[in-house]
Amino acid sequence: MTLRHKNLVAIGGGIAALALVLSGCGGPTTNDATGDPSTGPSGSTDTLTPIMGGTVTVGWNEPLKSMNYMSANGHATANYVILYMMRSNWAYYDADLNFVRNTEFGEMIVESEDPLTIRQTINPAAKWSDGTPLDGADLLLEWAARSGVFNDADTGDIEKDDDGVVVGVAEGKVYFDAGDPAVALIKDTPTISADGKAVTFVYSKPFPDWQFNFVDYPLPAHVIGKRALGISDPIEAQAAVAKAIQENDKDALAKIAYEWSFGFDLKSMPTGEDVELVVSCGPMVMSDYVEGQYVTLKKNPEYTWGEEAKVDEIIVRYNEDAMGQVQALENGEVDIILQQVTADVLAAVQAIEGMESRSGYEGTYEHVDLTYDNGGPFDPATYGGDAEKAKKVRQAFLKTIPRQKIVDTIIKPTQPDAEPRNSYNLVPGSPTYAATSAANGYAAYADVDIEGAKALLAEAGVTSPQVRFLYGKSNSRRAQEYQLIYESATQAGFEMIDAGSDEWGLKLGGGTYDASLFGWQSTSTAVFEPAANFVTGGQNNYGGFSNARVDELYGELETETDPARQEAINLEVEQILLDDGFGITIFQFPSVLAWNAQRVTNVSMTPIAGTMFWNFWQWQVLG
Repeated sequence: MTLRHKNLVAIGGGIAALALVLSGCGGPTTNDATGDPSTGPSGSTDTLTPIMGGTVTVGWNEPLKSMNYMSANGHATANYVILYMMRSNWAYYDADLNFVRNTEFGEMIVESEDPLTIRQTINPAAKWSDGTPLDGADLLLEWAARSGVFNDADTGDIEKDDDGVVVGVAEGKVYFDAGDPAVALIKDTPTISADGKAVTFVYSKPFPDWQFNFVDYPLPAHVIGKRALGISDPIEAQAAVAKAIQENDKDALAKIAYEWSFGFDLKSMPTGEDVELVVSCGPMVMSDYVEGQYVTLKKNPEYTWGEEAKVDEIIVRYNEDAMGQVQALENGEVDIILQQVTADVLAAVQAIEGMESRSGYEGTYEHVDLTYDNGGPFDPATYGGDAEKAKKVRQAFLKTIPRQKIVDTIIKPTQPDAEPRNSYNLVPGSPTYAATSAANGYAAYADVDIEGAKALLAEAGVTSPQVRFLYGKSNSRRAQEYQLIYESATQAGFEMIDAGSDEWGLKLGGGTYDASLFGWQSTSTAVFEPAANFVTGGQNNYGGFSNARVDELYGELETETDPARQEAINLEVEQILLDDGFGITIFQFPSVLAWNAQRVTNVSMTPIAGTMFWNFWQWQVLG
């Protein structure tokens, strides 16, 4: 989703590679939003005093869709930011990108270097909002889901609707709809301590990024045990989930996996027994959710294992219209907004009296990816398995993407220094960005090459290939991007089919489109995290790309600590991606953070997916 334009240096200082999550139309902005947040450009807050309690209302662009951020369906910033306030985690990133451990929640220690053995111990006081203790079973379940160890469903066992969304799994087949190459390095079932509060993970090989594993939001094993296995007692349900994992009980795991993967998707406040889907183990608990309108979170009175919120209530109001968000800020309907910048949005924000605002680059970047495995124009199977023919068609299409025109038309009006982004894995301005982008193959796509695209199609013997193009239909900026791409690609002979949809996130990986346009937002500074985008079967590898050399390189990167070798691996991966026509990056997002300096204080940003919510516990109402 999004990050800032600061130089983000990964462990070892070699490359600025980042974990990624789907980005809608909003995301974090530059880290310029620091300093004294309680004073605005138009008026003084000297007479205002921060108070305890009260309500802060935040404007956001995309509604919550799942309480499971780690599933394929839930892996989006819109879900991340809500769960960030509702679920305890082991660490977070502050505004300066420092990785801060939440030692009040628990500790993570290295018990052994050979083999790498990590012990995570949960604070005995930690519990879910329904009173059930947070337990090692919750962590064990996350390992089972994200490691892929138990998955045994093949393609024929998974039923999808016309949009490619999974709607069923064959009975008795285990299918956790997730996948994390880092977690998959833990091949042996982790052990739970006798008191249930500690879990020990043993890695199959050294892994420098271990501290970034399992720091996010677990699902409640006791709720899944109840719903999947029919066990009403929460402690017994929790234990049953752990037992099913420890004993590799395929029948039970099939039910657990389905519930974990799909049972926590929602669009409004659950009622009756379904309220258990929104149990919290963090500073805030959900009290209301009106579909498409707002989520209300209230302070968790039982929370004592981390930073406690200073406000009583946080309301997140949804509006995909950026100017509508600005109007809501001016009218006092919301206190804080974060918007991707257009000239109109920036001018409107800066004109509002009493508002503080900061604008700059985010960590989100826009990109186009192509689909390899759906029988479409970029799939070798369409040409009887002729991989070279399919590659030429992919390369031809990428030559038509008007990257510079998109930047000039959409981005430069608000960021005059904007340039196309020329790397999948490196943030512009990071130490090795210039060298990598000069050698990775992007030079061949610096300008639109219609004649070159026509020549490649002629070499492939392909005439008028149809390209179904997926993007966020209601996002005016992306609709404008699609129009520019449409106008360019049709000149080369491609037949463009508008597959824009407001449900674009659910369609990813479903095979119903041939090219997609969306943003990746950073969630971590872990060097290895981008692997999920490109390795065979990776959770974020929606286009079915598979390359043995890329898999081999990421296998090496798992244990590599030398910055120079990290840089070399990253460069070779990018060269392969460009040569094979995987896709192409377009630009780094500019955005603006704005807040009512007469109403709320302690507002700032982090370059990671926590965005403006990173320090929500510090927000205070002024009175």
